Amino acid sequence: MVSARAIPVQLKDHKYDIVVQPGLYADAGPILRKLTQSKKCFLVTEHNIPPQPALNDSLNQAGFTVGLMDIAGGEDNKTIETVSMSYELLLRNHIERSTPILALGGGVIGDVVGFVAATILRGVPLVQIPTTLLAMVDASVGGKTGVNHPTGKNLIGAFHQPIAVLIDPTVLKTLPARELKSGLAECIKHDIIRDAEGFSSLERNIPRALALDMDYLTELIAHNVAIKAKVVEADPFEKGERAHLNFGHTFGHAIENVSHYSYAHGECVALGMIAASRLAVSLKMLDQNSADRIARLIAKAGLPTSGLKLSIDEVTKAMLFDKKVKAGKVRFILPDRIGHVVIRDDVPENLVRAALESLS
Repeated sequence: MVSARAIPVQLKDHKYDIVVQPGLYADAGPILRKLTQSKKCFLVTEHNIPPQPALNDSLNQAGFTVGLMDIAGGEDNKTIETVSMSYELLLRNHIERSTPILALGGGVIGDVVGFVAATILRGVPLVQIPTTLLAMVDASVGGKTGVNHPTGKNLIGAFHQPIAVLIDPTVLKTLPARELKSGLAECIKHDIIRDAEGFSSLERNIPRALALDMDYLTELIAHNVAIKAKVVEADPFEKGERAHLNFGHTFGHAIENVSHYSYAHGECVALGMIAASRLAVSLKMLDQNSADRIARLIAKAGLPTSGLKLSIDEVTKAMLFDKKVKAGKVRFILPDRIGHVVIRDDVPENLVRAALESLS
């Protein structure tokens, strides 16, 4: 079994560790005790997350009184109403500014609970404890929190860095196969934007991830977390380089919104990466062989590469309401080779539509 991996995130005025370790929940209490003198913490989770007795026992043994709260998961509940309900419960139970909130769940829980932690009492400590591969390699890292608005995804939010991220890959054994594949979309994305060698490794080893090889998954998660941590360190508030992490997301978020979240997030990102790669080929930025490799790896991960049955007009329109629009122009993150991307805001609409139509 591989040993624990600790990936540091070093920001100008804040630093924390992302710890990846099978069986980590049993060590969560001592880790948190080193980070706070608070006698209480709140563990907030999703209705359908199974109990984690090792986590609760570890917190209790470290001297924490653990307040428990669960909220509804899913994109439909990623709303201001859910945040308001959370405020009510936490304030009624006398949360203090030093009281850590622990977000146990997938990306939706991490985003919602993170936003609650960012805003209640003007900010309380946050610990992310992601339980899906998607949340482990993406949503839990970097301090982005927020909720959806009927106009679009993640339009209301705040940056709020955690004091720790605790990742136990063994919880993935109970993750539905569709959710595991969804997380692999973000792993593919990270290598496309930053690591050509990692991409080649993933081409060879993705069957090990799908087979829940814990040694490989621990290394894969640590690899992806390290990539995202470096990007976040360079650009914590997404003013430049961090936008590279949105590769596949300009198309993907629009698909998600128009489909009313009937596609999983990773499925939308997968389709978005296909569209963005084809757009890059049409702009003569990317060679066809690289675009084909990207499509083959996405398919090998069990993710969709075609079959989109949405109005192209509606998806194109939805892009204009993406939070990444700047000066009225849609910004696309496009690869010019595997391992490197650039930002373009001068893409003709007819090529965008052609890329979307190719997904049908």
